[in-house]
Amino acid sequence: MINDNSFNDAREKINSIDSKMAELFEERMRAVSDIAAYKKEKGIPVVDKNREDNLLKTNVDLIDEEYKDYYVEFLQNTMDVSKQYQRKCIKGARIAYAGIDGAFAQIAASRIFPEAEIVSYRNFAEAYRAVEKGECDNAVLPIENSYVGEVGTVMDIMFGGGLYVNGLYTFQVEQCLLGTKDAKLEDVKKVISHPQALTQCETFIDKLNVEIEEVGNTAVAARQIAKEGDKTLAAIASREAAEIYGLKVLDAGISQDRDNSTRFAVFARNMAAVSEEAKNNHIILMFTVKDEAGALAKAINVIGAYGYNMSAVRSRPNKKLSWSYYFYVEADGDGNRANQERMLHALGATCDKLKIIGDMEGVRNQ
Repeated sequence: MINDNSFNDAREKINSIDSKMAELFEERMRAVSDIAAYKKEKGIPVVDKNREDNLLKTNVDLIDEEYKDYYVEFLQNTMDVSKQYQRKCIKGARIAYAGIDGAFAQIAASRIFPEAEIVSYRNFAEAYRAVEKGECDNAVLPIENSYVGEVGTVMDIMFGGGLYVNGLYTFQVEQCLLGTKDAKLEDVKKVISHPQALTQCETFIDKLNVEIEEVGNTAVAARQIAKEGDKTLAAIASREAAEIYGLKVLDAGISQDRDNSTRFAVFARNMAAVSEEAKNNHIILMFTVKDEAGALAKAINVIGAYGYNMSAVRSRPNKKLSWSYYFYVEADGDGNRANQERMLHALGATCDKLKIIGDMEGVRNQ
């Protein structure tokens, strides 16, 4: 039986604990501020689901079984508050993309960085240079489509530029045929869009038996249709572009690959650090090899010998030297930093030029 004195003692104890928790909360939020500053500099989104899951799993084991469910809710609320504060700290970050409102890159950038200012540039190179020059904090650019393959222009910019990839995100892409409000599918005589979008939808276009015209961006195509107001013209672009430019979706899901998706990379001036407790890491390398027999095989063997599993190996023409190529590799390792350093040292001995483009904890899908 708890008497009045015991009740008052318990309240005093709670008051004392709350006072200590207030000090710890301030200390925690100061650390959150440092994390927000780091994420802003490196181009890392506020939400990190893997980190949250690990934190919950680790900390809940410290709590008595009777209180576990309540502690999970308490900790989740604390993390939600931390994310809110991070967004406040990061607000004002500028994210570059190529295109205009309604472009798939703009949609991707807005999803990855919902708290940031999304800034339009005319093309991939200008968006990339905006980060190099410090006009923007990060750039979100497409590097690969599941149907068409790599985005060669961005690959070439990566090879010649000085930025790092601190995140890879895969987004489903729904290509739609957009026309004026009074248009019908049978009215369309010409379809305009970005070359990759036209390629992704070539079977659909062939069935329409129409002319095609290439433009620099899917959203630019949509804007052009809206401006001209000609019901015989249609654009391949996103549903968002239809809403922005007042167009009608004449048909949706028109790409050959129903699971059509695009991978976007987040570029930053500095490479993010992989935590020491990371169990695996995803690296991106670009290199050229010596002009001798078996040079490429030696480089690939080095990567495999140190336990890295290559998920992508591509070659691209080296624009500065005729009939010469550079190579792009993505590989997953066990996160052992010393092992990675040994691998890079051995790889450097077999390559003419070696660049570490990215080093991150896994790849995120959206």
